[in-house]
Amino acid sequence: MKRFLILQLRPERDAADAEYASILKRAGLAPGRTRRIRLDCEALPDGLCVTDYCGVIVGGGPGCVSDPPGAKSRQDARIEAAVMSLMPRIIAADHPYLGCCYGLGILASHLGGTVSKARFGEPVGPVACELTPAAGADPLTAGLPARWDAFVGHKEAVQALPPGCVHLVAAEPCPFQMIRWGRNVYATQFHPEADARDFEQRIRIYRDHGYFPPETAEDLIATCHAASVTIPGEILRRFAERYG
Repeated sequence: MKRFLILQLRPERDAADAEYASILKRAGLAPGRTRRIRLDCEALPDGLCVTDYCGVIVGGGPGCVSDPPGAKSRQDARIEAAVMSLMPRIIAADHPYLGCCYGLGILASHLGGTVSKARFGEPVGPVACELTPAAGADPLTAGLPARWDAFVGHKEAVQALPPGCVHLVAAEPCPFQMIRWGRNVYATQFHPEADARDFEQRIRIYRDHGYFPPETAEDLIATCHAASVTIPGEILRRFAERYG
């Protein structure tokens, strides 16, 4: 039985470990059904072929694909290059892919879309999402409630629907919350793996990374714990069930 390839981009060990545990929980996967690679401290193995895996899941991270090359740290540039190196094969094979937050920027950039900090950045916390008309025909979103909350937090965003993509989920602050290319390549701006405890941890870890004024951290944590966020995890579960 093939495994899922899970690529993680967070250099903070606690955040990466918690993200991996949450992906497993929301997807309904045992660790043995995955191969985990932390790109902050591991290189992609020579000869890695994405089609040897039943699907690829890319987590979030503090990097921004829209930053100029000279503004990226060596680590961020190396992580981005590693993920980008897999995208041609994923697209050519229409191979199952789910990019979460940073993974959306990777996909959109590879497809020739515009990713920037000009518009649509979102503060850390819950956001109200809604399905687009196209979502009713997609196996990951069909039958979901028309409106639901998700956890977000990002500086950059997709500025227009990338060529060849279908728009599945929207929100007022950031319109492109979930897209699909082909039949099997997906990406979300929200974090489908995250619950309030995940976001509390990330708020504490990234409080000085420019996502929000540091003095608002405790208020943001309270807002996250007051939210009801369940549907994003169902989308992740459906992805794992469909392709696993």
